Amino acid sequence: MTLSGKTAVITGSNSGIGLGIAIELAKAGADVVLNSFTDRPEDHAIADGIAQDHGVKARYIQADMSKGDQCRALIEQAGACDILVNNAGIQHVCPIDSFPVDKWDAIIAINLSSAFHTTAAALPVMRKAGWGRVVNIASAHGLTASPYKSAYIAAKHGVVGLTKTTALETAEEPITANAICPGYVLTPLVEAQIPDTMKEYDMSREDVIKNVMLKRQPSKEFATVEQMGGTTVFLCSDAAAQITGTTISVDGGWTAL
Repeated sequence: MTLSGKTAVITGSNSGIGLGIAIELAKAGADVVLNSFTDRPEDHAIADGIAQDHGVKARYIQADMSKGDQCRALIEQAGACDILVNNAGIQHVCPIDSFPVDKWDAIIAINLSSAFHTTAAALPVMRKAGWGRVVNIASAHGLTASPYKSAYIAAKHGVVGLTKTTALETAEEPITANAICPGYVLTPLVEAQIPDTMKEYDMSREDVIKNVMLKRQPSKEFATVEQMGGTTVFLCSDAAAQITGTTISVDGGWTAL
């Protein structure tokens, strides 16, 4: 399929899942707007590389997803937003009774409230264009829970709820809203955790991946950023025009348990 002529705005996309999604959308012909909170030459270089590799327009816009006004400004600065991918997120692990309030506030702001602000700004743009796709990157933790991740799980459950409401409010329009719920995805951040985890548990790389990191993922394989991108491209296709208000799990069977 081709997404030529469409512009995709992907939050938190200078690395990991967000970057993987941006690349797959560019491969499908979409112009892409990358984002993160930094404003480094290398951020802009990533966008330049995507443009050169895939023959699309690509640029990087700095915006802090913890601040609602900057979330909305990102959409305005993008100039167009046919596809909105809310991917920005952070994590902190701690028991509820000692969970730092500032961490709670930051996780809710970046993982949940940012999606509200960007969606609120993007819907009028999509309506004017007569077409739109909202793809929210939730998590297996948007459908289930684990201890010590209260803020993350609350936020991701909220993202799923926001997705459903967005879908209902746009149900009679050529706009869809869906959430992708990944399990463990092999990103540079996850890859960097493997050596320390090997030392902590005195295990081989294979055993750490299978028995520690992917303990709850029945496939015992990581999802890939390319798979996340491919799922996003599908949700933007004509074949998915009647898929709205739902979740698609890319979790190796995690939520089947």
